[in-house]
This record gives sequence, structure tokens and C-alpha cells, in this order.
Amino acid sequence: MSIGMLGKKIGMTQIFDQQGCAIPATLLQIGPCTITQIKKSKENIKIQIGYEYIQPNKLNKPIVGHFKQQKIPCFKHLKEYKSNNLKQVNIGEIINISQLNTNEFINISGVSIGKGFSGYQKRHHFNRGPMSHGSKNHREPGSIGAGTTPGRVFPGKRMAGRMGNKKVSIKNISILKIDLQNNILIIKGSVPGKKGNVIYIHQK
Repeated sequence: MSIGMLGKKIGMTQIFDQQGCAIPATLLQIGPCTITQIKKSKENIKIQIGYEYIQPNKLNKPIVGHFKQQKIPCFKHLKEYKSNNLKQVNIGEIINISQLNTNEFINISGVSIGKGFSGYQKRHHFNRGPMSHGSKNHREPGSIGAGTTPGRVFPGKRMAGRMGNKKVSIKNISILKIDLQNNILIIKGSVPGKKGNVIYIHQK
């Protein structure tokens, strides 16, 4: 069965293997998550999970009614994913990291760090102009399109604008260690976002 869970990014560290090589690692606090809704169809099963308990007075009435109908507590974060493998799952069942397979890879999605309004050099890694005294093109973008024909700038032109704060997914990340007592997952490499950001992991 495909397993999907929500969690938070704790931070980064490094782990030394038996050969003495330093491996960059990220600590994630995953779950426990609760199954809040199940939608079955001929093609697949859609499973909705909830993460992080919250008081009902901090949610709107439709969301509170959704939890009351399923007779489960209220959650701050909800996520729905598809599962092709049929398995007996029930509403209210708790999913934790003990169900992950350390021999298989996982996919991680998160929101990258926002950089604000950035110039074209920082955003797209363009080269700067000459820095001599006669030059008047140090950090200017230069030409941005054709002349009279077509007389406009094509959509998607790489220019200055907002950088970061987008959903980023990283595939095939290996698991280094699982701490069942503290619900901490140590994975190899980096994860998008900063400390405390909510991330989503998925393993087929």
C-alpha cells in the first residue's frame, strides 16, 4: 500500500558512516497521522490524512462538521493522496513511521524558502555587465524582446520577480535511520523549506 504522511522539518546535521565519510542528513518529525476520509473507486483509493490536533473553535464550521461526521478529533493539516494497492484501512486508523520500509526510497514535498522580489542575476543566474567606469550596464537586464514585430514580450521571459515560496518535490531520497520513540525520520540530503515547515512524504 502507498503510504503518505505529514510532518515538520526539524533541521540538518551530518552522520558519519563506518568508513568515516560525513553524510549530510535532515531530521524530520513525521506524524503520527490519522486517516480522516476514504474514497473508493474502480481505479484507485483516495485516502485523506490529518496531522496536528487543533481546537474546534479555531476552524470554520464546514471543516468541524467534516470531523464530527467521521467521529474523529479535529486536525490542523489535511492531505489527500491516491493508493493503487487495496488494503483494509479504516477511518480513525493511525499511521506512523513504523510502516515505512527503510530499503525503499521516499518522495518529499515542501514549500521552498521565499527570497522576496529578486533580480535576474540572483533569480536566473545571469551574467553581469562589465564593471569598468565607462559601462552603464552593471546589473541591468538588457534586451527583453524583439522589435516592432511582434512588439511585445513573450510570456515566460526570465526577468526579475518573486523568488522561492513554491512547492518543491524531491524524489528517491534514502532513509538513514528511523526513531520510533520520538517519531523522527533521518533522511539523506536536504529538504525544501526552513525549520518548522510542514512537509509531505510519500512511499509507494
